[in-house]
Amino acid sequence: MAKITYIQGDGGVRIIAADNDTSVMQAAVANAIPGIDAICGGACACATCHVYVDENWLAKLPAPSETETAMLEFACDVRPNSRLSCQIQVGENIDGLTVTVAKQS
Repeated sequence: MAKITYIQGDGGVRIIAADNDTSVMQAAVANAIPGIDAICGGACACATCHVYVDENWLAKLPAPSETETAMLEFACDVRPNSRLSCQIQVGENIDGLTVTVAKQS
């Protein structure tokens, strides 16, 4: 289990405990985090789970796949720290991860 901090567009902060072997997106959906729509259900086929990973965590996460990078081209306001939360797996190695929920449009 890992604690993940979600920062929302309005500045609100939610810290949740996420089960291992799920994704950051699944944890957000299970905890009703606003702005994580997850329309494709985690298939990396949309960009409705777009987040900005805290700069201190970028090097600690596996690099995005080619599929994720291609899908991010459809997201709004893509930044160097943009990721699809469906592609970040929860495990003890991400305990304390902080992400900011990106605007969907």
